[in-house]
Amino acid sequence: MSQTASTSPRHDHSRSWLARCRRTPVFYPLIGFIVVFAAMALINDNFLTSSNLFNLARQASIIAILAAGMSLAILTGGIDLSVGPVMALSGTVMAGLMVAGMPPSVAIIAGLLVGAAFGAINGAFVAFAGMPPIIVTLATMGIARGLALIYTGGYPISGLPAEFAFFGRGSLAGIEMPIIIMIAVFAIGYVLLSHTATGRYLYAIGGNEEATRLSGIRVSRYKMLVYVLSGTTAAIAGLILTSRLMSGQPNAGVGFELDAIAAVVLGGAAITGGRGMILGTLVGALLLGVLNNGLNLMGVSPYLQNVIKGCIILLAIYISRKRAP
Repeated sequence: MSQTASTSPRHDHSRSWLARCRRTPVFYPLIGFIVVFAAMALINDNFLTSSNLFNLARQASIIAILAAGMSLAILTGGIDLSVGPVMALSGTVMAGLMVAGMPPSVAIIAGLLVGAAFGAINGAFVAFAGMPPIIVTLATMGIARGLALIYTGGYPISGLPAEFAFFGRGSLAGIEMPIIIMIAVFAIGYVLLSHTATGRYLYAIGGNEEATRLSGIRVSRYKMLVYVLSGTTAAIAGLILTSRLMSGQPNAGVGFELDAIAAVVLGGAAITGGRGMILGTLVGALLLGVLNNGLNLMGVSPYLQNVIKGCIILLAIYISRKRAP
């Protein structure tokens, strides 16, 4: 009897801890990531090799960085369909300026400013003109892609200085730079959402925008900030891709906005806004990366991969809606 009494509180504590974990948006994505990771490791012997795991993380870094900015937009009940073309435009601007003789540091700053400027345009139309985010960013998606093609004449820009390769191919302490940049972006995102008043306001806007406005919070200012950050992260992704390829590709990032949205949804965020975690987005991006990598190792057709990923995304949205309060 005494043994039962002594173990019961411990058992109750474990159950309450598990219940709290299950209520967090990142719980189910993390379980899904572990299951898919284990399945790929069992199916293919080459999956767990160090070279493949580093390759997986490097490939996932670009989508993850795009998804970090996308998660802010979705958290407020919006969306940013322009991130892929903005990534391409920022990368080609960096490449073009370096070929013209600009130092890499100046070219990188210019490319980041291009991304932030497109984010500001999106934010102005969404926050101050009251236009639907999906319409605004659909329009700027076409504008950014068209400007990238006009700027380059439709051809890649090559002949970049050798030192620029550091951001896409270099490493620090044995860790490749794309992975380091990805970690830095998500660390900043985590602090912003979890430890600042701005983060609390973004959740509030996504939960009930009108109530947030009536409470005295300047909603338009924070919406503008969200899209500027989304454009900036797109430019950071463009920096990594351009550096890795050592050329500015005007057609880069086609369909990447869909992968970024998928990563956010797979990470447990509510597509309607107000719920989600930046760490969940990272898990979602890595889950997508594991899925892509494992299916490629298995020799699965890219067409079938799209079908599989689409089904998984639909399932994730369904689970998200079922768990919504």
